Amino acid sequence: MTRKYIYIIGVFLFVGISHIKAQEPQYVKADSLKVVSLLGEAAKADKTTNWVLFFSKRLEGIPYVAKTLEKNDKERLVINLQQLDCTTFVETVMALSLCAKNKQTRFDDYCRSLRMLRYRGGMVSYPTRLHYFTSWIADNTTLGFVREVHQPDSIFTQTQTLAIDYMSQHVEKYPMLVKNPSWVKEISDIEKALNGKKYRYIPKTEIANTHAFRQTIHDGDIIAIVTNKKGLDTSHIGFAVWRKDGLHLINASQIHKKVVNESMTLYEYMQKHPTQIGIRIIRPL
Repeated sequence: MTRKYIYIIGVFLFVGISHIKAQEPQYVKADSLKVVSLLGEAAKADKTTNWVLFFSKRLEGIPYVAKTLEKNDKERLVINLQQLDCTTFVETVMALSLCAKNKQTRFDDYCRSLRMLRYRGGMVSYPTRLHYFTSWIADNTTLGFVREVHQPDSIFTQTQTLAIDYMSQHVEKYPMLVKNPSWVKEISDIEKALNGKKYRYIPKTEIANTHAFRQTIHDGDIIAIVTNKKGLDTSHIGFAVWRKDGLHLINASQIHKKVVNESMTLYEYMQKHPTQIGIRIIRPL
């Protein structure tokens, strides 16, 4: 065999190994141990357990860190239970909940659930990551993981018409897009496909502690906070939990720098944020 052919074979092997490595989940041992421990604990819990609240409570106190998915040159399935932002918190809880619901206890099961939740069609790449939460809702509705609640009309009184272009217009805020400008066109196409779609939401001024609201919003529902910030659909997400004084939000909080069960009601919380205009409700199935 000539030196030329040996070189070519070596190149193919390197590319193949690099591709396989890029598809492998990225995590440290502490992450896999924590996942297995949490799923093992869930396996011993009552089958009627609200899994979202079960896992949310066990993740309280984990530090808030933004852009933990934006630190690689190439897209990887990142598993990080040491640092969470609002989206990775919700995805982590949802992936754990799916495993618990299906009586799965292996780390591989968790990775598979997270991959399906985070990426369109479960295909790991930057453009197929469900960056906009409206895309996340639609894809996971198709998979049967969630459904959006938009009734009754007396509570969902407003409509949001999407006009999305934030990522393509603010590339500098996304490190992986900066490194890979060829992806911007794909992101822009995704934005254009969303534009014009309409979604019912509850205005923040009308959130109330009433029987009708308690019947409409359930403990463990995903609360997607609708924003009037140009180019975006939502600006923050978390989980609903009712207390005696009203509806509260469990979230990875940039303000508190950790995962918290907010002490103030959601109504009080949202009055402090002028760009937050209301909420959409997504129910885990």
